[in-house]
Amino acid sequence: MRSTALVLAAVLTLSACAGAGEAPAPGPGGGSGEAAPGVTADTVVIGTHQPLTGPAAPGYATISAGAKAMYSYINDNGGIHGRTIDYRVEDDGYNPTRTVEVVKKLVLQDEVFAIVGGLGTPTHSKVVDFLTTEGVPDLLVASGALQWDDPKSPMTFGFQVDYTREGKILGDYIAKNIPNAKVGVFHQNDDVGRDGNAGIEQHAQPVTKQGYDPANTDVLPQITALKESGADVVVCMCVPAFTALAILTSARIGYQPQFVVSSIGADPRTLTGLLSEFGKRAGAEVSAPALLEGLIGSGYLPDINDAADPWTALFQEVHKKYIPDVPLTNTVVYGMAQAYTFGQALKEAGPELTREKIVAAFESGRLAGPGRTPFGFSADSHSGYTGAYVFSVNPDGTTKEIQAPVVTDRADGPITPAPTERQSPEDIKLVG
Repeated sequence: MRSTALVLAAVLTLSACAGAGEAPAPGPGGGSGEAAPGVTADTVVIGTHQPLTGPAAPGYATISAGAKAMYSYINDNGGIHGRTIDYRVEDDGYNPTRTVEVVKKLVLQDEVFAIVGGLGTPTHSKVVDFLTTEGVPDLLVASGALQWDDPKSPMTFGFQVDYTREGKILGDYIAKNIPNAKVGVFHQNDDVGRDGNAGIEQHAQPVTKQGYDPANTDVLPQITALKESGADVVVCMCVPAFTALAILTSARIGYQPQFVVSSIGADPRTLTGLLSEFGKRAGAEVSAPALLEGLIGSGYLPDINDAADPWTALFQEVHKKYIPDVPLTNTVVYGMAQAYTFGQALKEAGPELTREKIVAAFESGRLAGPGRTPFGFSADSHSGYTGAYVFSVNPDGTTKEIQAPVVTDRADGPITPAPTERQSPEDIKLVG
């Protein structure tokens, strides 16, 4: 919980930040005052850094395509309070040095109103202090690191379920449903691994933890170590490319553990493409469905195969109209959901838009979004989604829910069923 002193300090910091104390931007119906950076009467300019190239591009490069499609849908339906959203994407190659360069360009040259959905723990962590100093809202970070919910960064908000919550949920599922398993962990060597392991270890004690560097695609040493440890369950807290590499390398050495994959790397459609592509590069024909059958994963957004979910219908409609040539995966849906959530925050902030008002919209606790668990957003928490469901992959690549959505905290609190009532697109009425 933020103390009164911390809140006052945050207010003082914001009032001193460049651009953070601007007058309201004129609304479409008139008004006066100096415009907020990136805002006019009919547009709002936002920016993001994405791995369009580099080690995280396989699997993640289409997130911005999904977001752009949703923004196009919003714009074509009149925008938010009469403003269209100008979405600017910079490729950082999943390279922290490049992230700093492109984010400074977006802020200092393009003068964006906010950074929305900046992707990656090792990358985005390098620009949070800069964005805080500049007074730029840092919204819906595409990473589950705990650091996005920190009083020292009062304008930063997460999006996806954090790695510790997700680790708790997966560790608990293993303990209850795969008893006496020898658990190994394969994780990215940053907050993904550190925060995720902190959650897993509350319910399951790994026999070994093997980390990888995203710049090194040779994971044979780590997979061999997992096999030699006797681990019969491997929790993979990996970006999609490294989930695929772990599965292929395991198959190559005759290792057949039960893979349990966190949401950041568990989308079956994305993994199917990567397994086929990586197999061909290695000169081998692989059966992606056979390799993925029985894989256990977690998620918090509606699955693209869930025809009964009202959000799925919206995502399919947007996909068909704006990006029909991009395969519709849960990764694309991630970008759409992120964009819709930002649109909802813009609506909540009102027509006289300022940076303080967009922050207040997130802290209002009224944002719902498409997720199957609630957001943690409030004045006391900048956490994104607060839980997840668990699924397994069917022989045809579709998924089957094997544990209903649950929620928990980022500490050692209990895991409880998630609320079953959710808002639909019609309830929120963002457009139309």
